Amino acid sequence: MNKLEQAVTREEYSSRGGGIEIDLSTFGYEGKMSAYQNYLGGGMLGSVANDCTIEGWESDMTLVDKAFELKILFCRNMGLDTSFLDTNRPVSAY
Repeated sequence: MNKLEQAVTREEYSSRGGGIEIDLSTFGYEGKMSAYQNYLGGGMLGSVANDCTIEGWESDMTLVDKAFELKILFCRNMGLDTSFLDTNRPVSAY
């Protein structure tokens, strides 16, 4: 089990998407980060996206890298290929 997997605090996977959350204190930050996937309807899943409790996290390259790693872990645990990381796929149907 790697450091990212050890930081997992919550996870849920289903045919309708789900999510995984990590505690960032393991990496020297105070907050949480998640990777999630929404169900778009009609049997289609959206792109895998990230969220973080740290404001402006998108400007911190360490957190951006961690977010990408978390997306890959989510896809692996969901049994998905990396095409769900494609930004052309919508995240939400709304």
